[in-house]
Amino acid sequence: MDLKLQNLHVLITGGSKGIGLACARLFLQEGAQVTLVSRDLSHLKAAKVLLSRDAPDTTNRIFVLSADLRDPIQAHAMVDQAQNDGGAIDILVNCAGAARRTPPAELNAQTWHEAMQAKYFTYIHVMDPLIKQMAQRGKGVIVNVVGMGGKLASPIHLPGGSANAALMLASVGLANAYARQGVRVNVVNPGLTLTERLQEGLVADAKLQHISTAEALTLANDRLPLGRIAEPDEIANAVVFLSSYRASYINGAVLSMDGGLTPMVV
Repeated sequence: MDLKLQNLHVLITGGSKGIGLACARLFLQEGAQVTLVSRDLSHLKAAKVLLSRDAPDTTNRIFVLSADLRDPIQAHAMVDQAQNDGGAIDILVNCAGAARRTPPAELNAQTWHEAMQAKYFTYIHVMDPLIKQMAQRGKGVIVNVVGMGGKLASPIHLPGGSANAALMLASVGLANAYARQGVRVNVVNPGLTLTERLQEGLVADAKLQHISTAEALTLANDRLPLGRIAEPDEIANAVVFLSSYRASYINGAVLSMDGGLTPMVV
């Protein structure tokens, strides 16, 4: 199936690791050029080396930019620089930022504020200038990788889950507001996925249940209907499809990807 992504410019926040990096690899395979963004330039350089090693012919289609997306000024400047480097951005994949998982007894006001800064505003600060520019051009796609924590409250992920829920509302609202101007916005909500971030969640979960991290991992696998945690590439496959011409009538959708763990009708 031709996804018609050749030569399109894809901006991926949080693109140096995990799901973001998996998305970059698949977009490159489809012939797109990618700009990867994160706070740590060393991680970005390592990601570029890794992607180039997998497919040497893609090196000239990979750009990297470091920015702290919690700062709206840095985020806006990053968007401008990305377009100066690689041309107009056709697709935005937001995958940056993760709120810390914290047991309820350890929550305080600062924890709630930090969660919104880490997860909600890192997305909003990039979407706000870019969606307006996409609308002026009459085309564009945004896919926000959010998380199931916004649909199902977890006692160790309340601030982050609240940020996720706010992102879902903002995403579907923007999808409705900008549809007539040629911009689509969708959400992918992964459940547990085998990334570095998973380890932090397992540590918090183990602490809450008074078990080891290894035991927490075994329990996590056992309670999933598919019997295993998702691979980053499996989430990336959905993101790339939603970004493509083949998904041209999918707008304002919220796709749950937890392997059927949460059997709900939405």
